[in-house]
Amino acid sequence: MRTSAAIKETFFAPKNPETGEILDFLEAHAAKSGSRPTPQFFLSGSEPGDQVQLPHEIYEILVKAVDAMSKGLAVTITPSSMTLTTQQAAELLGVTRPTLVRLLDDGRIPFEKPNTHRRVRLEDVVSFKETRKAQQYEGLSRLGPIDDESPQAVTERMKKARKEAARRRRTA
Repeated sequence: MRTSAAIKETFFAPKNPETGEILDFLEAHAAKSGSRPTPQFFLSGSEPGDQVQLPHEIYEILVKAVDAMSKGLAVTITPSSMTLTTQQAAELLGVTRPTLVRLLDDGRIPFEKPNTHRRVRLEDVVSFKETRKAQQYEGLSRLGPIDDESPQAVTERMKKARKEAARRRRTA
């Protein structure tokens, strides 16, 4: 077996998805036992006994790929180094490089500086991203329930507020 170089590849959903059986198996197992099956899946060769058990991480990747393909979506696999440049880390977080550097300098994300350039571990960037997302959701939940006030009532209140502000400017 030849291994290929680590390159970015996109896989498109098959025209006649054969993922239904796999999803049916996963759903039936979840319905029966209340959880996904324990990942005891194997990659098999052509000879009897020619197989290797798939690790849990690879199993999870396959489940996500099958789920996406069953919905007609393409799946892209992008190999990534375990250490990132500041630009790569910034792109992953959706911020500018100067913003990322500020986060690094503030100690919010650990980094190494072997020479003149900072290097950030992928694991640390993903952890920061998850923590930040949790904080954002917590902040939103503290705002309370969504106000169901009608748009017309809001518009009327805004008009009154603008008139009052204009009146105060004229008398000041």
